[in-house]
Amino acid sequence: MNRSPFPTERLATSSRRAFLQHSAAGLGTIALSTLLRADPRGTHFAAKAKRVIFLFMAGGPSHVDLFDPKPRLQELDGKPIPAELLKDHQQFALIRGTPALKGSSRLFAPCGRSGTIVSDWLPHLAGVVDDIAVIRSMKTDTNVHDPAVNLMNCGSMMFDRPTLGAWLSYGLGSDNHNLPAYMVLTSGFDDGQPLLQSFWGNGFLDSRHQGVPFRNQGDAVLHLANPATVTREQRREQLDLLRWMNQRQHDALGDPEILSRIASYEMAFRMQASVPALTDLRNESPATLRLYGAEPGKPSFANNCLMARRLVEDGVRFVQLYDRGWDSHTDIQREHTRQCTATDRPTAALLTDLKQRGLLDDTLVIWGGEFGRTPVAQVSGKTFGRDHHPHAFTMWMAGGGVKRGITYGTTDEFGYHTEENPVHVHDLHATILHLLGIDHERLVFRNQGRDFRLTDVSGTVVKALLA
Repeated sequence: MNRSPFPTERLATSSRRAFLQHSAAGLGTIALSTLLRADPRGTHFAAKAKRVIFLFMAGGPSHVDLFDPKPRLQELDGKPIPAELLKDHQQFALIRGTPALKGSSRLFAPCGRSGTIVSDWLPHLAGVVDDIAVIRSMKTDTNVHDPAVNLMNCGSMMFDRPTLGAWLSYGLGSDNHNLPAYMVLTSGFDDGQPLLQSFWGNGFLDSRHQGVPFRNQGDAVLHLANPATVTREQRREQLDLLRWMNQRQHDALGDPEILSRIASYEMAFRMQASVPALTDLRNESPATLRLYGAEPGKPSFANNCLMARRLVEDGVRFVQLYDRGWDSHTDIQREHTRQCTATDRPTAALLTDLKQRGLLDDTLVIWGGEFGRTPVAQVSGKTFGRDHHPHAFTMWMAGGGVKRGITYGTTDEFGYHTEENPVHVHDLHATILHLLGIDHERLVFRNQGRDFRLTDVSGTVVKALLA
């Protein structure tokens, strides 16, 4: 029995199709009106967060260089990895043979009133640590990029599954009639790891729940602007004709995706009016631009952080920022310096700006990548790097009902395995949904004879992280 206030949808059967064909005019109109309105739905219980900003450091930032100092690792720097660490260990992604332990060259210090430990690579974040909850004991199931990104985004290493943003769009709807519920922005350096469309896809959910990427140069959304020879009134007439034709097709076939197509056209028409002003960062004050280090018209993670604040302020449910370039197999000193320099200031600015505007209390901010990096060196010498590491890594959350100024979980003396309070990706997802008022076991979608959910068949809410 489905106890959820959210719909459990099933594949169309021949009898259902026949029913729809005989009553499509009425049901189609009702269904389309649902798709065309903002459609916010109820929650299972009171929500602490209304919206999410996920700062995704694509490639895998190094926990032992950023948040999790290990004196023992420093002491044994250059020594072969102890054999006991390789118990229950996956094969390294790229390292072959027995690697050497590698300590961090960074300086760590307790920061803020909370004493949260952060490395000197993140001086701006160090100034706002009293607003964040650091999770040192994250773990995942794979050390391969694409499946790991899928798991962090979709709760599954399989492709063609809905992402977290798609699930939230499906479960909670949108708070803005003129913008999609789920937006994506990208930045960073090309390190050979592609950003696949499946990372913000809708999977088997209705296509209106997929993420909509904003481009950081030129038109924010491709094909959104009308040709110079087409007026807005003419476009409205064209869409009215398309809507009429699509509605007739839906009446004949009963395919709900046709209604989604109509809704997408209508959303694009509304976005033609709303997006140009929304994406023009010149509307921001000079003080705000300085806070983020943002430069209008110049693509950057800073611009994307400011854009994320503007989007959630306008009612977008889920905004995900992908920053590429964290896959530091060689010369981690140079590459992580580059990444931290580009992201540290705007990340801290985002938290500060949200707080100043009264948005942080009900906006959940998440920071992290698909996994961490090994406490062993991949390449020796000054240009050493670190391989992929799924057994233990760090993420943090802020706002939206999360405890502030805490550090949760521990790793062993090398930062190799989780030790106290391990948090699997499914647990993280269960906690995120809980903060948004959703019971992760009750947000389901029936596909091909099975009820699917973001957390698959596991996941536990980490109550110690809840304020």
